[in-house]
Amino acid sequence: MYLPVTKAEALKLGWNKLDVILVTGDSYIDSPFIGVAVIGKLLAARGYRVGIIAQPDVNSPDDIMRLGEPELFWGVSGGSVDSMVANYTASNKWRNQDDYTPGGVNDRRPDRAVIVYANLIRRFFKNTRPIVLGGIEASLRRVAHYDFWDNKIRRSILFDAKADYLLYGMAEKAVLELAECLKTNRPVDSIRGLCTIAKEKPADYIELPSYSECVADKQAFISMFHQFYRNNDPLTAKGLCQLTGDRYLVQNPPQTHPTTAELDSYYELDYEREAHPAELARGKVRALDTIRFSITTHRGCYGECNFCAIAVHQGRTVTSRSKQSILNEAKNFTGDKNFKGVIADVGGPTANMYGFECAKKLKSGECTDKRCIYPQTCISLRPNHQPLTQLLKELQRIEGVRKVFVASGLRYDLALDDRQHGAEYLRQVVCHHTSGQMKIAPEHTDDRVLALMGKPGSASLRKFKELFQKYTQEAGKEQYLTYYFIAAHPGCTDKEMAALKEYASRQLAIAPEQVQIFTPTPSTYSSLMYYTEQNPFTGEKLFVEKTLSGKERQKGIVVGKRGKI
Repeated sequence: MYLPVTKAEALKLGWNKLDVILVTGDSYIDSPFIGVAVIGKLLAARGYRVGIIAQPDVNSPDDIMRLGEPELFWGVSGGSVDSMVANYTASNKWRNQDDYTPGGVNDRRPDRAVIVYANLIRRFFKNTRPIVLGGIEASLRRVAHYDFWDNKIRRSILFDAKADYLLYGMAEKAVLELAECLKTNRPVDSIRGLCTIAKEKPADYIELPSYSECVADKQAFISMFHQFYRNNDPLTAKGLCQLTGDRYLVQNPPQTHPTTAELDSYYELDYEREAHPAELARGKVRALDTIRFSITTHRGCYGECNFCAIAVHQGRTVTSRSKQSILNEAKNFTGDKNFKGVIADVGGPTANMYGFECAKKLKSGECTDKRCIYPQTCISLRPNHQPLTQLLKELQRIEGVRKVFVASGLRYDLALDDRQHGAEYLRQVVCHHTSGQMKIAPEHTDDRVLALMGKPGSASLRKFKELFQKYTQEAGKEQYLTYYFIAAHPGCTDKEMAALKEYASRQLAIAPEQVQIFTPTPSTYSSLMYYTEQNPFTGEKLFVEKTLSGKERQKGIVVGKRGKI
């Protein structure tokens, strides 16, 4: 069942009023890969009447007013991708294509969509029900943050959106608590995973350097970011607050991670795995090509690459679904008339973090003085790829399933560090779950730049390449590795890019084509490096290429093209 997008559809369900209206920058795709769909279906399963307004026209009241006003709250999301990332390339050029928009033309998602949609609601609904921000755009902009597109420190998005609350992270538990509190007129102030604005700072909350201090002093901003980053684990985090003008941004401690049973329940809701018919009438939604028949096995990532925000948004603790839940989802595919027997992907933020976690972390929380797999895999983690290998084999044996692919990126260094089962896993993936090309993301080959990225050194890349070639030969297949690299990351100069090209030619026997320019996105350590031009862990001054011509030149050194504006 689709959630209603018009009053007529709501009336067919017997709903004269809606409890919650969700507004999103994506088209309405009813899939477990789409956050608004998950939140909407979860609320509906608990008895709430939920409607969706997808990609509303911001120059007219027609879309935003078509469902009326909710009884409990408005939920506002920019969509599956930060709207500025969705709209602009790393070279700050407009993206013509949007995979989440019908027809693929990028003409329906406004810049800073969360702010625009919240203000759109305020414009046409005076003194309305609470406006609640969520999704990745709101989550990663919840405190003072560096914004690449404005090239300045912006205050919490909660202030600019003039919203009432912000739910950060993966907000299933928080949104259910919020809905229940609003329904029963109980205070919401203590809900984990919630941000709000207050006149006074709460007792026992850590006070971050103020917004004005962060704007004036880069060292204060570095200090703020360290405290923000270190308070993302539900077992150890304190509440945070930040003075902004004459009011405080208040961030409650994070929500607890879902249990396996809870995570299973989110993915076992009744999804159509299709765009709403009204959306399809406007054209094909390209995102469905990759997510319609893909399976999420787990949530969270302890890789902590410095340019990636998954650790801040989903968390550093991995929660895995049960094997039976995953198998049931695959079996359900076989009853879909559109299923051709191919599961496009089995994975998560990182493909091979399924089925194991650090026992110490699960009991006492994340370590603040070290990372799980950088600069090497912690002895407490004890990676075990056997459950994942077995899962892939069982998926492949399901009647009606012809092929199971692993398209999510995998950490080959993690597989190599599993001395007991890692080689078997790599053999299984290379021989049976690769579609001609395996995409991997070493990101660079210079060990100093890799250290700034929080990525493993080049030695593990060489070893993995050897194993890939060995297993491909054993399988009698013609398969290739596709390498993804980043140009112009903080600390990277033309010299390191030239060395990358030389390394790729001599050691990898390739001429790289997949090279992207680094984009500083909110709430990552790499963006902190970009803005401050220093290593936040050591204080070392860094070269940071900030000119567009220089960034294009770095990319051109590797792909063999001259940098042009």
